[in-house]
Amino acid sequence: MVATTMSNVLTAAARGKRWNWGTSALLTAIMMTMPTLIILHGLGGTAGTPAIWIRSAMASLRQGPDDFSVTYTMRTTTTHEHDKLHGGLLVEGFDEESCHSRYQSAMYRRNPGRQPSKYLISKLRRHEALQRRCGPGTVAYSDALEQLKSGKNATSTSSPECKYLVSLSYRGLGNRILAAASAFLYALLTDRVLLVDPSNEMDVLFCEPFPNTTWLLPPGFPLNIRSLYAPAPERYGKMRENGALRTDIAAATNGVDLPAAFAYIHLDFDHSEQDQLFFCNDDQRLLLSNFQWLVMRTDSYIVPGLFLVDTFQEELDMMFPERDTVFHHLGRYLFHPTNYVWGLVTRYYRAHMAWAQRRVGIQVRVFSWEPNSPELLERITRCTQEEGMLPRVVGNEEESPAVTTAATTTTTGRGGGVKSSAVLVTSLKAWYSEQMKVMYWENATEGGEVVMVSQPSHEEEQQSGIKSHEVKAWAEIYLLSLTDMLVTTGKSTFGYVAQGLAGVRPWVLLNNNQAASRPCSRDMSVEPCFHIAPVYDCKRRGDAGKVVPHVRRCEDVPTGLKLVDRKEW
Repeated sequence: MVATTMSNVLTAAARGKRWNWGTSALLTAIMMTMPTLIILHGLGGTAGTPAIWIRSAMASLRQGPDDFSVTYTMRTTTTHEHDKLHGGLLVEGFDEESCHSRYQSAMYRRNPGRQPSKYLISKLRRHEALQRRCGPGTVAYSDALEQLKSGKNATSTSSPECKYLVSLSYRGLGNRILAAASAFLYALLTDRVLLVDPSNEMDVLFCEPFPNTTWLLPPGFPLNIRSLYAPAPERYGKMRENGALRTDIAAATNGVDLPAAFAYIHLDFDHSEQDQLFFCNDDQRLLLSNFQWLVMRTDSYIVPGLFLVDTFQEELDMMFPERDTVFHHLGRYLFHPTNYVWGLVTRYYRAHMAWAQRRVGIQVRVFSWEPNSPELLERITRCTQEEGMLPRVVGNEEESPAVTTAATTTTTGRGGGVKSSAVLVTSLKAWYSEQMKVMYWENATEGGEVVMVSQPSHEEEQQSGIKSHEVKAWAEIYLLSLTDMLVTTGKSTFGYVAQGLAGVRPWVLLNNNQAASRPCSRDMSVEPCFHIAPVYDCKRRGDAGKVVPHVRRCEDVPTGLKLVDRKEW
């Protein structure tokens, strides 16, 4: 049947019949499908290794449908060789079958990304060794648990080599990713083992990032971390506020036990000014460094706040000489889709994106209770067309000479410019993508460019904590990060993660009040925004966005902070 259809199409072309959009699309679909059918038809412990439960947990990630990983040559417009280790961020030695995405993801990116510094790479290797030496399953970890169960903090005179940071996992997927990346950077800066709360599908969505160990908090942990919240007596801000730590600053350096077995860092939306002392130099140097166990609650990207701490400045400068690459590097190091999620990504990519000369991602953040908005649709259309991401439409005249001429050059190569675009829309609602699809189906485009609009899913409402929903959300974030150009919705952590992984500055859709003169604005940085940023109150009260030259106020959240690389911002 395929051979007959192909023969008919080629015969029609040879006889001089008009080469129209439908014919070219059909031929493209057939050419894309046939190789896939042929391929499917032809398919036929080191030192410090943790306990068996870790290996079992890591092996369980292999379960579920495979991602049909086979040798696949993708047509791209780039000439760079695929660097599966991302410039040295990743290390060889993982079992590739346990996590296909780790070494395959570079094949799907036209943008190779920014290069990490040599110091960051060496820092990552040292941290991996720390995780193996002190992580779950080791004697050091067992000893640290006993200290925690005792209800007393290890004294500063004992100077335990192994210290720990437990990161709580809650709220939406984008928030959880940004919080885990923030916790990891803090662990790097303070030489702490990072343990991530595995709830909310963290163990289902992401491969293990560290070789021969785990970043997942083991079962049986003695603290009920899910119950920790503002009233907890171990809350760091509360201990500072009631004086339990104020009088112990000098004592903490003289071998006296601190008043709790651990410190709970509360950086949720309702954190107090005392909680914000976490971002102050003296608190980091004299107090927090002496707690063997820290538990951190945040759903935010707190990284810009860490850049305000003098103690961390030198390390951060060496790790990230390009200040706007923090999440770009840490995100590509930490977050690798598990095989099931990677299967969703690769199958959709090959069917809807691989063929296009240009790929445009559009992330529309709307809530289930909001009505469909023609005004928002207009902003999306104006933004993509005025900024040159997508062609304008010129009407529905079938015999447009410009369209016919351009259509015949669609397959002539790169010299004729971009003639095919794949548009990936992610949203809880299908209405916006459907309207765009109809617009480009019913109307010709300037230059005859073929525009295909698709949307992987439309769940209608956010369902955090539901496995099927979380899996789709992570797949769609990753697909957005594989596009060449990106349009995002302001304030959305979903969009923040995609732009960071992609390493591209997005065009941000402006709200109704901002959109009077322009529908969108090019973001100043690929970095996410720290929505609930601290008031700079360590040495003087003032604008935290003016303390250091590479931290600025966010355009989409004026009270927030974000990292930029260019001082002129």
